[in-house]
Amino acid sequence: MSNTALEVGALAKVFGGLAAVDGVSLKVAAGERRVLIGPNGAGKTTLFHCITGTLKPTSGQVTLFGRDVTRLAEYSRTALGMGRTFQITNVFPDLTLGENLALAIVGTDRRKWVLHRPMQAYADVRRQALESLERVGLAGRADQPAKLVSYGERRQLELALALNTRPKVLFLDEPCAGLSPAERQRISQMIGELPRDITLLMIEHDMDVALGLADRVTVLHQGRVILEGSPDEVRANAQVRDVYFGHA
Repeated sequence: MSNTALEVGALAKVFGGLAAVDGVSLKVAAGERRVLIGPNGAGKTTLFHCITGTLKPTSGQVTLFGRDVTRLAEYSRTALGMGRTFQITNVFPDLTLGENLALAIVGTDRRKWVLHRPMQAYADVRRQALESLERVGLAGRADQPAKLVSYGERRQLELALALNTRPKVLFLDEPCAGLSPAERQRISQMIGELPRDITLLMIEHDMDVALGLADRVTVLHQGRVILEGSPDEVRANAQVRDVYFGHA
């Protein structure tokens, strides 16, 4: 396996005459924790969409462990090891937490093509779902409808869903957005405890969370990379301060 998990070369996405992503290049090592930061409208989520296959880039290249995946469908990239969560929670609200996870598990399994078989027949899937809920701090909540849990707990469920695709590279889009301080701390701790055989790319506006988790930070502004460096280098950079807070 290549030591480079993900490489993005001169990636661009143009909507009409607007370049939402404008020639972004980055290289992420296997096992690295890379955090993308930047003000609203910097192009961070659009970049994630282009890398993971939700959107087709206008130009550029995406390589996963040395394999060109630029034109692959989103589900094909998932099969090769890309997993992600979204900026807006994306679960089935009328299903229980356990049922949400069971569907995700069966969806990555050949048995998804077996018709007319009740979910109760998949004892191993139920067991795996329970283990996944325990892993993200939701033990004992399997039979609770997703619409009745807190927003923070939905975020925990989404993390469990993403991990059940067995990702080699995991993309987290603002996992702490809209959470209380206690919920942010809990989600941040879970992310920090992920094994290093999962490479992590994360968009995060909470600078304490972002810089606390990152090995390296990429700063985007107006669709372009303006800085890449360690958390300490980003903290000390005057251009980053100007982008976020304006000139003194």
